[in-house]
Amino acid sequence: MFTCCHPALSLEAQVALALRTLGGLSTAEVARALVVPEATMAKRLTRAKQKITQARIPYRVPPPEELPSRLAGVAATVYLIFNEGYAAGSGDDVVRTSLTGEALHLGRMLRELMPDEPTVLGLLALMLLHDSRRAARRDTAGLPVLLADQDRTRWDRAAIREGVELTGAALRRSPEHPNPYAVQAAIAACHALAPAYAETPWDAVISWYDVLLTVLDTPVARLNRAAAVAERDGPAAGLALTDALAGLTGYPWWHATRAELLLRLGRTDEARTAYEQALSLGMSAPQAAHLRSRLSDVDDLRVRPARH
Repeated sequence: MFTCCHPALSLEAQVALALRTLGGLSTAEVARALVVPEATMAKRLTRAKQKITQARIPYRVPPPEELPSRLAGVAATVYLIFNEGYAAGSGDDVVRTSLTGEALHLGRMLRELMPDEPTVLGLLALMLLHDSRRAARRDTAGLPVLLADQDRTRWDRAAIREGVELTGAALRRSPEHPNPYAVQAAIAACHALAPAYAETPWDAVISWYDVLLTVLDTPVARLNRAAAVAERDGPAAGLALTDALAGLTGYPWWHATRAELLLRLGRTDEARTAYEQALSLGMSAPQAAHLRSRLSDVDDLRVRPARH
């Protein structure tokens, strides 16, 4: 991966090529991971390969002193492999454990190679904290169980302890310029340490998102912050932030987030449209089944309006 993530290429090109050639992800999966259309990603991959050929970029195992300059691409590649496994974008499973397991293995190898790097510590912490919930994320029918409804006794406490310790170490090693992976791990730790969903420290979660936006300001990060604001301040506040986001109309979870908030507000016709838009953009079969069940809830409310 360090060989593939050559600094002569843009960071996005490094990650896309590594995901496609080493991570085993399809072009469609790479496009979904980087939140771009599949056709756009295919063109970018072609251009990156052409640049390698035309510029005669040498592909060799880099010496140790070159590893830090390539770490950003390697870390992003590992995390996106994990993410595709943790929230499978297609197929019949909620979780692709072959991908999450491989990403965790790579994360531990990175820690052995670069034990004091905050990026490595934060990345491994983030993956461990997310993966700690794996056993509770599916019901007996294989359908997704949302965070609010998960049986927290089934969470992996050893993984949570290790993840929290690594989060602290990563944050201590980057006090002046917080590391993005460490900050995301801190958000995950807030959820992992909450005894119940109703006891989630939303003020802390939103504060950490505010920190994250200073070092990694992306539409998806802002969408996740909007969802947290909705939990603390109500669906109207969350919807206002969600609707203000640009560049996510091709992202199914932007539509799904809007749909859920519209449903909570009793705006059933708009919620139905948003759920249908989310489903049209493609996702795994279990996730699609979950959204279709929410669509049936919308239809029930249209027949029997909710009391106010």
